[in-house]
Amino acid sequence: MENIVLIGMPGSGKSTVGVLLAKALGYSFLDVDLAIQQQEGALLQEILDRRGVDAFLDAEERAVCSVSCTRHVIAPGGSAVCREKAALHLKSLGPVVYLKVPLEELSTRIQNLSTRGIAMQPGQSLADVMAYRAPLYDKYADLIVDCGREQSLAQTVLLVLDKLQQAGLRP
Repeated sequence: MENIVLIGMPGSGKSTVGVLLAKALGYSFLDVDLAIQQQEGALLQEILDRRGVDAFLDAEERAVCSVSCTRHVIAPGGSAVCREKAALHLKSLGPVVYLKVPLEELSTRIQNLSTRGIAMQPGQSLADVMAYRAPLYDKYADLIVDCGREQSLAQTVLLVLDKLQQAGLRP
């Protein structure tokens, strides 16, 4: 196994869990949202506000498809699964783990919905976004880790490691 890819909704903990998982494995960590900002020379929300959701998804797809690394935990943006080419590239990098968090929990975690850089069409709610993306996360995930309110970050990392080991994918 060369990498581990974490997917899930905004607020699911991809970046935070990713850093802790990378430390536990002795891997590096790659936040694809930061790569988008660097490649585009703008913050995620600025790209969405100035160019719209489709242009943002195009930029995200380019950033995801430019990823080439080994021994990394990779955290793409929550919308990376919205473009098949990007999702398939992520699958080619290593096992894809879906951090599945209930909508109610996401709603409490995300306080800055309008400024966070989430690819949402005007008028869409977090529930709308989740309804669209959840089947895509399921489709592209090799493993699903249920993450609930009572679960600490450390517990989530241990669950990810356990699931990887059970599947024969742990380094």
